[in-house]
Amino acid sequence: MSSFVDRAQIHVKAGNGGAGCVSFRREAHVEKGGPDGGDGGNGGDVWLQASYDTASLFLFRDFPHRSAENGTHGAGKKKHGISGKGIIVDVPVGTVVKDLSGRTLCDLSAPGAKWLAAKGGQGGRGNTRFLSNFKRAPGFAEQGEAGEEHWYNLELKLAADVAIIGFPNVGKSTLISVISAAKPKIADYPFTTLVPNLGVVHLGGREDFSEFVVADIPGLIEGASRGKGLGHEFLRHVERARALLILVDASSTAEALPEAQLEVLIRELGAYMPELVDRPRLVAASKLDSADPDVVRSLIERKVISLAFSSLTGDGIVDLVNELAKLVKATRQTREVVSEEVAIHRPFSKGFRISRDPDGAFRVEGRVAERVVALSNITTPEAIDYIQSHLKKLGVDKALRRSGARDGDEVRIAGFSFDYQENA
Repeated sequence: MSSFVDRAQIHVKAGNGGAGCVSFRREAHVEKGGPDGGDGGNGGDVWLQASYDTASLFLFRDFPHRSAENGTHGAGKKKHGISGKGIIVDVPVGTVVKDLSGRTLCDLSAPGAKWLAAKGGQGGRGNTRFLSNFKRAPGFAEQGEAGEEHWYNLELKLAADVAIIGFPNVGKSTLISVISAAKPKIADYPFTTLVPNLGVVHLGGREDFSEFVVADIPGLIEGASRGKGLGHEFLRHVERARALLILVDASSTAEALPEAQLEVLIRELGAYMPELVDRPRLVAASKLDSADPDVVRSLIERKVISLAFSSLTGDGIVDLVNELAKLVKATRQTREVVSEEVAIHRPFSKGFRISRDPDGAFRVEGRVAERVVALSNITTPEAIDYIQSHLKKLGVDKALRRSGARDGDEVRIAGFSFDYQENA
């Protein structure tokens, strides 16, 4: 069984915030000691980070769950809870994060790029925080906020300098084994390669050393752009390649002429992603050792191919590698200039929104509004006054009025129900 996995799911659970404490100072000879409840600690975050330390999504296939620590509760004497430890989950460079509907959320295409996958819950404030000239002995505190919890789809798109494209059994795996240290499975039947293989090609000496990465993409067939065979599974690994090496079988045993092979491959690439047709490419013929020299010479003269080689005898391999090196160097020089700063993707907190439940009640959703009612005790007059004043500051009352709320209508926020009062 192969350990290369390029699709997986991950479940992330950030830590819950600790609850704030309701406490009052109680000491001998100290009258009216006042509130001294501490705050709860924040829950830990869950981050995804692109890293070269992992090559595939194999670790998520059987163990998809990742969780951060919860914050601890506050205590009396103004003792604050301890924040939970966050975690950083390494994923391969080139990982695309999508929600369960298929919408792309983040593309971790550079090493060190990070994405906040689940935000830890904020710790609740202790009753000390609510002390004011109007509230000398607040009898309530905030509950800790629940940490975010999500399922995501992970999809890996390999990043290579050169992607080797060709029909099954055209010699891609053999070539990559010859020009690099990669050791892919090789056999004389179609679809030997079921997963992409990466190899690093080294050239020159100390003075003119260079290297580039080649990806052996499993064989394409006609209809691959429509998902025939494993077309979509393979083709997406071509997307990030700087250049393409298209191989055609020039041997006398090939099932189709080199021109026909090239036509199908170009058509499938363009149907999958039109810009791939304009990607810098080199077209070469493999299996030179079993090809008719006159046919090869004609292909070169008609510019169907640029060169031919044999991985078995080594003929033409040096020329092929040198041409690929030139192609890679040119694409590196002309690529767009990108920032060297590590991308850190941190989604912004949203406001609130008003919706209607099937029974006609108004529902207020959004972290900022839900935090206002997350108190340890909302039955006291001072707690109700706090909730009303802060919701008004947020503009919730105006938003409800614009949504058609009238006196006496039920309003639901974070599991609590209130009667709307237009002039409250």
